[in-house]
Amino acid sequence: MTSFPFNLKTLADERLHSLEDSFRRMNVSAHDFESLSFKKLISCSDFAYQSIRRQPSLIVALANNSLKIDYDKQYYSTTLEKAVGSAKTQVELIKILRGVKRREMLRIAWRDIADLSSFNQTVTETSNYADAVLQSTLSWLYRHHCETRGIPCDKDGNRIEMIVLALGKLGAQELNFSSDIDLIFSFATTGNTVGTKRELSNNEFFIQLAQRYIKVLSLPTEDGFVFRVDMRLRPFGSGGPLVTTLAALEDYYQIHGRDWERYAFIRARCVAGDMERGNRFLHSLRPFVYRRYLDFGALESLREMKAMIRSEVERHGMEANIKLGPGGIREAEFVVQAFQMVRGGKIAELRDRQILSVLRKLGHRNLLPTHAVRELEEAYIFLRTVEHRLQQVDDQQTHTIPDDEVGRARLATGLNRTDWHALERTIRKHRERIQSHFDQIFGPESETKQSSEAEILGYYWTGGLSEDQIVDELRNHGFIDPDQTIEILSKLRASYAIRGLSERGRQRMGRLMPALLRTVGTRQDQIGTLKRVVTVIESIARRSAYLALLTERPLALSQLVQLCEASSMVTRQFAKHPLVLDELLDSRSLYASRKKKDLIEEIDARLGSVTTGDVENEMDVLRQFHHASVLRIAAADIAKSLSVTKVSTRLTELAEVCIQTVLNLSYRDMIERYGRPRYTDQGQLYEAPFAIIAYGTFGGGELGYGSDLDLVFLHGSRGDNQFTNGTKVVENSVFFSRLAQRIIHMLSTATADGKLYESDTRLRPSGADGLLVSSIDAFDNYQHRQAWVWEHQALVRARFVAGSEILGEKFENIRLKVLTKERQPKHLLSEVRNMRTRMRAELGTKEITTFDIKRGEGGIADIEFMV
Repeated sequence: MTSFPFNLKTLADERLHSLEDSFRRMNVSAHDFESLSFKKLISCSDFAYQSIRRQPSLIVALANNSLKIDYDKQYYSTTLEKAVGSAKTQVELIKILRGVKRREMLRIAWRDIADLSSFNQTVTETSNYADAVLQSTLSWLYRHHCETRGIPCDKDGNRIEMIVLALGKLGAQELNFSSDIDLIFSFATTGNTVGTKRELSNNEFFIQLAQRYIKVLSLPTEDGFVFRVDMRLRPFGSGGPLVTTLAALEDYYQIHGRDWERYAFIRARCVAGDMERGNRFLHSLRPFVYRRYLDFGALESLREMKAMIRSEVERHGMEANIKLGPGGIREAEFVVQAFQMVRGGKIAELRDRQILSVLRKLGHRNLLPTHAVRELEEAYIFLRTVEHRLQQVDDQQTHTIPDDEVGRARLATGLNRTDWHALERTIRKHRERIQSHFDQIFGPESETKQSSEAEILGYYWTGGLSEDQIVDELRNHGFIDPDQTIEILSKLRASYAIRGLSERGRQRMGRLMPALLRTVGTRQDQIGTLKRVVTVIESIARRSAYLALLTERPLALSQLVQLCEASSMVTRQFAKHPLVLDELLDSRSLYASRKKKDLIEEIDARLGSVTTGDVENEMDVLRQFHHASVLRIAAADIAKSLSVTKVSTRLTELAEVCIQTVLNLSYRDMIERYGRPRYTDQGQLYEAPFAIIAYGTFGGGELGYGSDLDLVFLHGSRGDNQFTNGTKVVENSVFFSRLAQRIIHMLSTATADGKLYESDTRLRPSGADGLLVSSIDAFDNYQHRQAWVWEHQALVRARFVAGSEILGEKFENIRLKVLTKERQPKHLLSEVRNMRTRMRAELGTKEITTFDIKRGEGGIADIEFMV
């Protein structure tokens, strides 16, 4: 911009003229400050102009030294500690803090208005400044409070400090130029002060300290204030205690915590006081904030919050408010934070506090389209910059577009726009884009109300229609057998799961059932499909977030109905493992054929969100990954996008990824406990290798949906000194035996998410009587000297699947030698025939009318034995 609007140029000239005397007294030529950036500053910001008039010496230091330099967190910490440390009394502290604020916020405003700082740098510096103020002020007050009130201690006599948690934009380190700061105060535990005549409870001590803290920060004086402190987000709001123990905080959120508080704690951060305890508390609160399942119930809560805000906006005529109005900053935040609340429990990287960072991660994971990410990012940065220009005028927390000529000229000039009308068009464009994306996530208001058709079907579910009326209504919706449909629904409604629903659960069922009936009414096998889907609904009803998922996402409901109609096996998967319902959200992903490298990337990403060494959680994640992957394969199978052989290949690749992952996790834990298995051979030290061999359908790459895994474990330890090198030393044979047991445990133990695989190790040398893990040398000797023909027959489909590739090559060499041995054909055929006869007798069905498709005469096993 090379010029000002006339009315703003006049204001700039008048203000520059009024500063000439001050500049002259400092031997500074006013000409030095006639630059366009300085004129923009004093004309666009009353706060900056008044600060310079009040303390002209600020201008020289700022202009000469610091406008083009980015300040980091350490600068603010050092500066505030030094300034606050010089205060002898609370009155001095109050004055010093306001002087520092004037200097630092003048610098931030100047850099921002003059385009010497990016949006990100502006909010980062503002947040770092606030952090330093909060920590240095608390330290000073705590020290002086202890001198007069005593030192607060726990029951063991250990000193304890206050904990300051920041929420909102300060918690996210995205603080506005003139923003309230949302704080919550806490302390570790109850106890009493020591060191003074009059003993106080810790509760009294910290309440008094908190009151002084708020006063020092927010009291308006002739020098202004530092921050407006908002404590309304604490437990029980304005009526709750000002400070509570961490235990009381935790109890509150577990018992009384509401969805809007979950939303608030997405951005919570410990900013002052006992940082270690504060951070531990926030970590412990993570399950409250982020559910382990996809929490589509959060969309309801956010939609309700937005409806309340919109009602206030309309009631007070706040459409020009760029924060709360339609398409404003809050709606952009809601779009991003909706994904965080819904998916943050499963995707750790979404637990970021910063809006723009999360937005980019959503794009990276294809949860938002690229164009949506770009438009939301541009709109958010632009509106936040507008917000800064509005607040930089007079250091007031305002978000309303001005309606006067001078105010609009200031805003346009501060944003480098040539005129107000051009700026107005840009603001409108960005707000319309935010509104559009918000409506796509939450649905426009017109769509949040049920259609009259849905309401009629809903009346039956809620008891508002007689059976005669609902029979007609069901016929109108294509149901061929309304009576049987009513019977199925009546049983569902009378079930324990439905009768025990909470009020919110009943509301969600009331919205889901009409949509479910309309969808089932379009299927060919209506009754069979309804029976299967009802099984799923009954199993998930008590976890009403899944009802919300199906209500919020009609496509997911449609996919559920379609898959249940096609497969009873898939229906059982949904009923036993409701977490796989998440896979219904994206039909492209659901029916896509994922290759082995994609599966490896997915399981690595899932495990990346788990604390290393948390075995129970790792086992759950593995099972959830397996269930989801099997569902995708089954969906592609049902859609006929995979051939029979491709289905087996995909199931086999999934098992390979699971086995390798289980081996990696088990080996990690074993070496942490025992060290690495070593041995000496011909004077050389080696690490003993380990390998897993697959037999049967797994070895042959022909796994079915319910196949067990036939496994044999081998190790390569030999020679001398066969021991581990950890603090707890064991023989290598013991190490590998325990490693194999751990692998079997991780595969076959039933958790809340079921089993990963059933494993069978009876094909190892000497069967169930043999060692669980054989050395490669012992395996070689057994195969050539002791193995039965049927064991060689099993070796036909055996292959290396995980562990040491070198050991895998040695196994393959042994296998080839055994299989290529010269044999007597008659003896071989006799042995194979006898084994097949035994199988039929011992494993086949005894029912004459029932055919065992695998083991029965003329079944799959006959083909396998011939081959």
